Amino acid sequence: MNIQQMMQKAQVMQKKMEELQEQMGHIEVEGNAGAGAVKVVMTCKGIMRKIDINSDLIKVDEKDILEDLIKAAVNDARNKADQKMAEETQKVMGGLGLPAGLKLPF
Repeated sequence: MNIQQMMQKAQVMQKKMEELQEQMGHIEVEGNAGAGAVKVVMTCKGIMRKIDINSDLIKVDEKDILEDLIKAAVNDARNKADQKMAEETQKVMGGLGLPAGLKLPF
């Protein structure tokens, strides 16, 4: 593969990555903690869309527990978003025939 072909593939990949970034802003994942007592929905770009706290928890006078559950749910959703992003990036990169691990200047 010559340098011109490689640059053309790099431009195609850059465009596909921009499209992927746009799509990830619309794909949502759900994280949960406390056996579903707290649920968080966020986009794969990390924008939180919804928090759902089981009404039974609100009656509990344990603020620290509730805060910890919320943090755990957010972290669970963020980890799932990172996994989804890695999967989608792999799909885009794999379709271009570029060597694995290739670092490009963008």
